[in-house]
Amino acid sequence: MSRHNPTRSDNLRRALAQEAARIMAEHGIRDFLIAKRKAAERMGVRDVAAVLPRNVEIEDALAEYQRLFGGESHVETLHAQRRAALNAMLYLHEFEPRLVGAVLSGTATEHSDVQLHLFTDRAESVTIKLMDEGIAHEVTEKRVRMSAERVLAYPGVRFELDEQSIEATVFPTDGIRQAPVSPVDGRPMRRASKLEVEALLDS
Repeated sequence: MSRHNPTRSDNLRRALAQEAARIMAEHGIRDFLIAKRKAAERMGVRDVAAVLPRNVEIEDALAEYQRLFGGESHVETLHAQRRAALNAMLYLHEFEPRLVGAVLSGTATEHSDVQLHLFTDRAESVTIKLMDEGIAHEVTEKRVRMSAERVLAYPGVRFELDEQSIEATVFPTDGIRQAPVSPVDGRPMRRASKLEVEALLDS
């Protein structure tokens, strides 16, 4: 006989997913694990390993939270983020930009960055373009999971456009053929081209 009542465990896991989603939406936390731990702490859950929700459950709960509480404000914020993403993609068109992450999936909060993947064998060419245009930016580095066993560090830049924070990770040119692993469901990360983002804005 199982130590845990399945129904009670399922209900607790669902409640933890909902609380983690609320924390991410209201406090701008992007790390699923941090949100889970804060949710467990707030709910007084001790046997965390047995009932922690999966990331995909939290993302589903986040989408539901935004439907229930975000309303028109969420729709307007998401549209503005996607419009800024498209403008950044048009500006950086020579680097084959792709939109990824919460702004693409629709679960972005007002605190979310617009996340782009860029592709060039000379990462410094991205920063040179920003410098030539007088766009203030920060050079960054992002650790990206490419498979269950492989995590690689890639250069990146962070800058603002249309009052939105843009976080771009720069991959080699052939990196366009292999998407990193999504932190949500462990599958290859969805990437959207300029045309796909335009279609999202028109829909």
